[in-house]
Amino acid sequence: MSKTLVISGATRGIGKAIAERFAKEGVDIAFTYNSNEEQANALAAQWQDQFGIKAKAYKLNILEPETYKELFKQIDEDFDRVDYFVSNAIISGRSVVGGFAPFMRLKPKGLNNIYTATVLAFVVGAQEAAKRMEKTGGGSIISLSSTGNLVYTPNYAGHGNSKNAVETMVKYAAAELGEKNIRVNAVSGGPIDTDALKAFPNYEEVKAEVEKRSPLNRMGQPEDLCGTVYFLATEEASWLTGQTIVIDGGTSFQ
Repeated sequence: MSKTLVISGATRGIGKAIAERFAKEGVDIAFTYNSNEEQANALAAQWQDQFGIKAKAYKLNILEPETYKELFKQIDEDFDRVDYFVSNAIISGRSVVGGFAPFMRLKPKGLNNIYTATVLAFVVGAQEAAKRMEKTGGGSIISLSSTGNLVYTPNYAGHGNSKNAVETMVKYAAAELGEKNIRVNAVSGGPIDTDALKAFPNYEEVKAEVEKRSPLNRMGQPEDLCGTVYFLATEEASWLTGQTIVIDGGTSFQ
């Protein structure tokens, strides 16, 4: 029987690359999108044709984490099991106003939105996934994080703070879900060259700084994270839980 990955925010960037990595291994994909239903459905059809797996898209507003409960009920109707859950979706645009800013311009609403999308969405999504994983003997839960909680990044206080929080939540989840044979880890990427990063007003500045700081002299690409995320889902990582693996091209040491 095919295994199933549930991943949030997989229509582009890091999420898309991760979903494709699992699909190449014959894993069925249940993934969420925010607004572009046509694009998401086209992507599902593409993966089904290309990899011979089952793929289906579901709409999710990451700022309303409780809706994960109904979403997983829909997934139950379409898939036989849940083996892996990757919490990847992020927010941008108007939702982060007051959260993506210098310290003196930070506002509670923007900060709360980032925390909700990063931490609370992980909690509810992981809870629902764990209920399904327990029925099949275990699984792997992975949260995406970033090195913005390790290295000063202009305007990134809201995100960096929430990434630090989600990495701590990962440890607590790992400590309590281990008895169910469910492993929980985080993958922390240095600045990755995605559409989300390009939306930052200081994108060119960030890119130049990353290329300067990295011993590898380049920005990270979405594909640079996929192998580690997939590894954490396999039996090769069967004794690895409660950890954050940093993939940053060596930038956090500089």
